[in-house]
Amino acid sequence: MKPVLVDASFLVAVYNKSDRYHARCMRALAAVEEPMATCEAVIAESLHMLRFSHGAAESILASIEQGGVEIPFKLAESSSNVRAIMKKYEDIPADFADACLIRMADELDTGDILTLDSDFRHYRWRRNRPFRMLIPLD
Repeated sequence: MKPVLVDASFLVAVYNKSDRYHARCMRALAAVEEPMATCEAVIAESLHMLRFSHGAAESILASIEQGGVEIPFKLAESSSNVRAIMKKYEDIPADFADACLIRMADELDTGDILTLDSDFRHYRWRRNRPFRMLIPLD
């Protein structure tokens, strides 16, 4: 079973109940049957954005410990690819976490993603495949 990729915008909305997209992301989360996967860059970005949300960091890290979110990505093995992705999308620009997720899509053979980031409408994995965004954007 191919995993669903998880972006920071999704995690922030899930773990911040006052986020305007919280309910939408919780519905999307409830619909996911596949394993979820992300990378340390996404976790770091999420924890930074949620630094004032009491208990959010602990909840995210507990989810990782319990296997709710897997972290299969190894930057040491993919740094040149991530750098190339950041260069390719420098006009958008693709930040580090986005570039890691694009590379993960290639490695895990999946374009399914939980994100609120509209830039993923423009990004492509495996050169020309669009991401399938599992949360409808306005």
